[in-house]
Amino acid sequence: MKRAIWVLGAVAALAVAGPVAAADGKAIYDKACAGCHSAMPPKLGDKAAWAPLIKKGAGALTVSAIKGKGAMPPKGGAGSDADVKAAVEYMISQAK
Repeated sequence: MKRAIWVLGAVAALAVAGPVAAADGKAIYDKACAGCHSAMPPKLGDKAAWAPLIKKGAGALTVSAIKGKGAMPPKGGAGSDADVKAAVEYMISQAK
């Protein structure tokens, strides 16, 4: 019975909170990615460095970032897979 009350309370709290906002790619980049990607390649906005990566597709880049690559730790310091996806999409948009 206590569990049912707890579950109902949690559902009600989520309903009151409303829909979860989409991840803000720029804010995530600024918080988790800028420290490295402003100093090391591929730098934000470097079209030549990003071109071959963009050809791989946003999905492949997101998977790579989630797993980590080279010196970049898994998720690059971002909190969730959705955050990584938003940051990757932001970085791609800055290199087009």
